[in-house]
Amino acid sequence: MGESGCHEFRELTRRRILKTGGAGLAGLGLAGLPGLDVPGLGLQGLLTPRLNAADLNSEGLSTVGFGKAKRCLILFMWGGPSQIDTWDPKPEAPTEVRGPFQSIQTNVPGIDICETLPKLAKHAHQLAIIRSMNHDDPAHLSSVHHLMTGHHAPRVKSDADAPSRNDSPHIGSVLAHKTATSDLMPPFVSMPWTVMHPAAPGGTAPGQNGGWLGPAYDPFLIQGDPNAWNFTVSGLSLSPGVTTERLLTRRQLQQNLETLMQGQLNSAYGQLQAKAVDMLTSTAVQRAFDLNQESRETRNSYGRHIHGQCLLLARRLLEAGTQCVCVNWHQDHANFWDTHGDNFNSLKTRLAPPADQGFAALLDDLSQRGLLDDTLITWVGEFGRRPQITTANAGREHWPWCYSAVMAGGGIRGGQVYGRSDRLAAYPAENPVSPADLTSTLYHGLGIPTDFDLRTSEGRPMRLTEGRPMTHLFG
Repeated sequence: MGESGCHEFRELTRRRILKTGGAGLAGLGLAGLPGLDVPGLGLQGLLTPRLNAADLNSEGLSTVGFGKAKRCLILFMWGGPSQIDTWDPKPEAPTEVRGPFQSIQTNVPGIDICETLPKLAKHAHQLAIIRSMNHDDPAHLSSVHHLMTGHHAPRVKSDADAPSRNDSPHIGSVLAHKTATSDLMPPFVSMPWTVMHPAAPGGTAPGQNGGWLGPAYDPFLIQGDPNAWNFTVSGLSLSPGVTTERLLTRRQLQQNLETLMQGQLNSAYGQLQAKAVDMLTSTAVQRAFDLNQESRETRNSYGRHIHGQCLLLARRLLEAGTQCVCVNWHQDHANFWDTHGDNFNSLKTRLAPPADQGFAALLDDLSQRGLLDDTLITWVGEFGRRPQITTANAGREHWPWCYSAVMAGGGIRGGQVYGRSDRLAAYPAENPVSPADLTSTLYHGLGIPTDFDLRTSEGRPMRLTEGRPMTHLFG
């Protein structure tokens, strides 16, 4: 065969193999991304060593709590919970501010929260309540980017921009990029959907994926209701007609062809594809995603609703090796926590009860399993609600200037309140905390120095976050 014939043969074989490989991944639900950037299975993330506590902070920030957490869980209350009606009640405020709910004592003397969270009141000794979250962006979409990435969105105060590859990467994507692991579990998982707002022109909020790190660091997305009897995880089941034996035979054939081609195939492609196949055929991975492995008592303790079962599934994934799980408040077709109207009935009936039950059960479960000390948890929305009640419809409007967040586990010292709001919970009275500060605190707890620079695809250094960690929370 002449030189031109050999060249044609190599090209034809390459096309066939890539086509076959792509078809195989399509059967896994993991194909279709440029360069085989399988969500949550980034090759660079597999080969880059994890940073450790030896990487000292050049800004001289306290290293208390640095790197104690091995994993993180973000409970994202999409829509913006009212701070007054959850973590920062104002019993002395005028009626048009405080509303009908009463404050209740927690199990930590001096810390009161709203009556909407009675189960969590018994866990205050494990919680650090931040009452001085603060920024100036009242838009849903751009404020999500700020919170999840530690950077302002490319266009702030805007609900017009959908996600793009110019966005900064989500903290889970950064963890996937910087952490070396041979584990088959996806490093970053998001559930039960990618948050979006039907009233926002941009639709889906930016800052929920790998951004400029690339699609290889997007989350492994779990969609649907884990409480449903027929719930399955897309991408973890074979296509109709494809058995495990047939899949493994295809993989062996590809490996033989790669050997025959003497490394001319894309090795990164092959490694990612191999991990995808291993993930699909791993009994341990399948078990981690299977809520039926849990007892009825445990499932009931979290609540037989979508939020509670998402938290239980998150615990299973973190326990199995996933490093970051983001549980978004689900598509409830009732405006999420965005309570412009009927705020109090919404909190009393559909919002606070599952949030209270699920989070409390999670804290109990992690404690009993010895996982709370190295699992860093954050409960937060993109902003809060305006203190003055809209009398026409008993609602509260967007209010980013002061709201609340909660952290627990992973070296966080429980039984404390950080920051203070004014008498109406309208503005911080001390220690204002930005969304970037919160993200920076997560990085600190996970052992990634916030003065560390990431490199864009063009090689340009990008600071990890615009914020500074709240090191006072640890200890």
